[in-house]
Amino acid sequence: FSPKHLTMLRPKDFPELKNDSFLRAACGEETQHVPVWCMRQAGRYLPEFRETRAAKDFFETCRSPEACCELTLQPLRRFPLDAAIIFSDILVVPQAMGMDVQMVPGKGPTFPEPLKEPDDLQRLRAKVDVATELDYVFKAITLTRHKIEGKVPLIGFTGAPWTLMTYMIEGGGSTTHSKAKRWLYLYPEASHKLLKQLTDIIVEYLLGQVEAGAQALQVFESHTGCLGPAEFKEFSLPYLRDIARRVKDKLKDSGLDNVPMIVFAKDGHYALEDLSESHYEVMGLDWTIDPRSARERTGGKVSLQGNMDPCALYAPKEQIGEIVKRMLEGFGTRGYIANLGHGLYPDMDPEHVGAFVEAVHTHSQRLLKLK
Repeated sequence: FSPKHLTMLRPKDFPELKNDSFLRAACGEETQHVPVWCMRQAGRYLPEFRETRAAKDFFETCRSPEACCELTLQPLRRFPLDAAIIFSDILVVPQAMGMDVQMVPGKGPTFPEPLKEPDDLQRLRAKVDVATELDYVFKAITLTRHKIEGKVPLIGFTGAPWTLMTYMIEGGGSTTHSKAKRWLYLYPEASHKLLKQLTDIIVEYLLGQVEAGAQALQVFESHTGCLGPAEFKEFSLPYLRDIARRVKDKLKDSGLDNVPMIVFAKDGHYALEDLSESHYEVMGLDWTIDPRSARERTGGKVSLQGNMDPCALYAPKEQIGEIVKRMLEGFGTRGYIANLGHGLYPDMDPEHVGAFVEAVHTHSQRLLKLK
């Protein structure tokens, strides 16, 4: 598609979906095999990804619908995955709020001027026009929905309010998140103000993604692990619930189809019960949680997604097959989407990713035949 054609593409008349196993599993329905996709499946472990991204600024790539579409489609050409996730970044939201974010080679995302004190909240845009500021993400989703040709569903996503708040205050990645946590204890009112502002933008952002063609949505709460249960219940959980409830209500009011929503609260093993009652159809799990225990604690209220340790992909292919088999036996085949417990790392072998995908399909079909 040329740039001229891109402006003519509309979020309708999409090709018919051929493989709905991911959507069916998300809603707890029966499938012919356990669907599988990988977080960061469009990533640096693929030589073609590195080639496409070479010498280009990361966020410049994020702002190009054509580049995002190409990067989203690359893993589908290699592996029989059951879902695609749009190539983008969670930090486009703070950018839309007026913050400068740069991707520094060897360091990762960096905010040259992070939020230090509550007065700094005045630097943020009071009103964010999501349709204008994040239009490039919506265009990427619409273009990808057309070019994916109905092969698999397309997932849209966002970072959760607490996770975005940590980046905005820490100024980048952190092991302790102590600067952001300082706000929770010292400035609880300002913290809630920022979390509420982020929630309002995220709701609009997710609705825009569905309007553009996203068929499922994932909310990444990547920094759950640095919070204790009490802090999680005050500064993360209410906003996660609010997002899901408001998105669903607004989709209904707009006459749009409801789409499955996934919440992935990494290291939130202390909150499984609460998260299973938070208006999400699917809960993503990291590798620190036992599948059988997760099933028991969530009581069949949600479908589950995950949770192989990404580092298991360094194992020989036969061993990957064994690990997958045990994982499937633990989760069972219904209401389950196979994935990793975190994203793929840049030094992983694409052939081992292929072995993981193949093992999920093979072993799940075998288990389903035994039923």
